[in-house]
Amino acid sequence: MKLPWSRRRVPAEAAGGPPPEFEPETDGAVPWLFLCPSLLSVAVLVLLPFLDAVRRSFFSAMSGQFVGFKNYAAVLRNEAFRLAAANTARFVLVCIPLLLGFSLLLALLVSAVREKRGIFKTSFLIPMSIPVASVVLLWRVVFHEHGLFNALLGRLGCAPVNWLDSGGTFFVLVFTYLWKNIGYDMVLWLSGLTAIPPALYESASIDGAGALQRFFRITLPNLTPAFYTVAVLSLLNSFKVFREAYLIDGSYPNQSIYMLQHLFNNWFTSLDVDKMCAGAVLMALAVFALILLLQRLWGREGPG
Repeated sequence: MKLPWSRRRVPAEAAGGPPPEFEPETDGAVPWLFLCPSLLSVAVLVLLPFLDAVRRSFFSAMSGQFVGFKNYAAVLRNEAFRLAAANTARFVLVCIPLLLGFSLLLALLVSAVREKRGIFKTSFLIPMSIPVASVVLLWRVVFHEHGLFNALLGRLGCAPVNWLDSGGTFFVLVFTYLWKNIGYDMVLWLSGLTAIPPALYESASIDGAGALQRFFRITLPNLTPAFYTVAVLSLLNSFKVFREAYLIDGSYPNQSIYMLQHLFNNWFTSLDVDKMCAGAVLMALAVFALILLLQRLWGREGPG
C-alpha cells in the first residue's frame, strides 16, 4: 500500500544510469485533511463567538438598538475598567520579564547538567499538574496572617502581614504565576538551546571565547526564534491568572489584584453584555497589537 506522503525510488536502469534518487510524492489536500478538525473547532468555538461579541458591542443589550461606539465610550469612562486595565498591564509588565529571565536561567542550568537531566525537567513541570484550588489552599496556609511565612518573619522580629489582603497580595499573585509557568517556559527554551549546533561552541572555545562571550555572541542570537514563541505564549498565559486571583479572594479581591477577568465576570453576573463585549474587543485588540509589536521587534512574519 502506497501512502500519499511516501517516497518513490526511481530505479537506476529506468533513469538511464545516474545514481538512485528519491522523488517525493506530495498531495496538497493531505495537510488540510489533518488541519480541518482543528480549524473547524477554532472557527465554531472561538472565531464565531468573537465575531458575535464584536457585533453585540455596537448594540444595546436591553433594547437591541444600534448605539455605535457608545458602549466603548462607557467602558473607557468606567473607573473599574481603568483599575482592572492598569492592574493587568502592571501584572504583565512585571511577570513577563521575570518569567523569561528566570526560565532562561533554569534552561541554561539544566542544559549544562549531563546526567539525570530528565529528572530536573519533570520536577519543574510538576506545578503545572497541580490543580489551582490546591495551590490556593497551599498559599492560604503559607501567606495567611497566621501562616507559615509570617511565623518565619515573626522570628526575625517583623510584624505579621495578611499577604492575601494587603499591598503584598499582588506579589503573591506574581509568585504564583512564576511558580506555575516557569517549568513550561524552561522546556521551550531547552528546545531552542538544543537546536544550536555544538560546533559553534567548539569553534568559539578554540578561538579563546569565554562563557559570557559564547552566551552573548552565540546563544542569545540563536535563541531569537524561541524568544518570540516563549514571549507570546507567556503573554497569553498571563491573562489566565484569573483563577488564582478569584479563588484567593472572590469576585471583589484586593484592589491590587482586581484584573480585567474579574471585571468581565462581574459584568456577566450583572448581565451587562454590551459593556462586556466592548471590553473584550478592546482587550483582544490590545493583545493583538502586542503580538504585532513583538513580530516587528524581532523582524518575523509569524511564529513559525
